[in-house]
Amino acid sequence: MMAGEAGGGGGPDNFVGPVIRAGDFAEVVAQSIEDDNPGKDVRIVDRGDYVRIHTAQVCRLTRKALERNLGHPYELRMLETEMPSFSGRLRTRDDEFVWFYDN
Repeated sequence: MMAGEAGGGGGPDNFVGPVIRAGDFAEVVAQSIEDDNPGKDVRIVDRGDYVRIHTAQVCRLTRKALERNLGHPYELRMLETEMPSFSGRLRTRDDEFVWFYDN
């Protein structure tokens, strides 16, 4: 994981992804996003109460990766209770969430 501000590689305006309440669950989401976005720079910005997790252009999170990292079943729709905000547009399905840049 890379902590820090978005920047470089196309500028911060095209970075998309969830904002998750700080805590252990945010770490699991960050690891899962890293797993689901191989080869992409996953940016993590810890703001104390919440954590921004984002990648350039498209950020994918699958139920499979989240369940693997949590160690138990998880309904992806429940993510919304831990996600007060997000960057970009969001497409949801039962098995994945995809945030994407749309100008």
